[in-house]
Amino acid sequence: MLNSSLSSSLCLFSQQYVAAYQKQFNHLPLTEVDEQWPSPCIVNSFDEQLNEWQPQVIANPLSFTNVEQALGVELHEDICQYFTTLFSESMPANCEHGELSLLFAWSEDDFVRLQENIIGHILMKQKLKQKITVFFAVTDDDNFLLSVDNNDGSVWVERIGCEPHKKLADSLNEFIKSLTPFIYIEELHKKT
Repeated sequence: MLNSSLSSSLCLFSQQYVAAYQKQFNHLPLTEVDEQWPSPCIVNSFDEQLNEWQPQVIANPLSFTNVEQALGVELHEDICQYFTTLFSESMPANCEHGELSLLFAWSEDDFVRLQENIIGHILMKQKLKQKITVFFAVTDDDNFLLSVDNNDGSVWVERIGCEPHKKLADSLNEFIKSLTPFIYIEELHKKT
């Protein structure tokens, strides 16, 4: 059974992120125009180079069944719920340990790419004989990511290629609830 409270926490965080962004800049978040990478998140054109976007609840059910079958692994329900709740650009956030960016699929095509990246991550973990984790966020240091322990759903910091080394929360839902949106002046705003 999927974790509806995790979905609710993700939706609430995304609303808080958009509200904080709008308060800072008086418009929705921006992304560069890319005709080759459409998304249901695109709301409207901001100018010739930028589109406004906002997270969208995924309407058509997505699944990790193909990933699980290919690897012979059952993914923790929170991992599946996290990546099948929203389409979104990455959303910066603060937690008590620092800044991070939550990762999401931008569209159904991007969900396929995300699945491929997760397969690669799990294969690396298996090759290194490490416990299986699945990433869901990156930090401002490219060598570290935030992941979910596939066995118990706890949230950890891990150095790429290494075992997780710092526990942040007992569950993904608990971790998401602890976050606050982080709005910074992006390169995109320097153009406007």
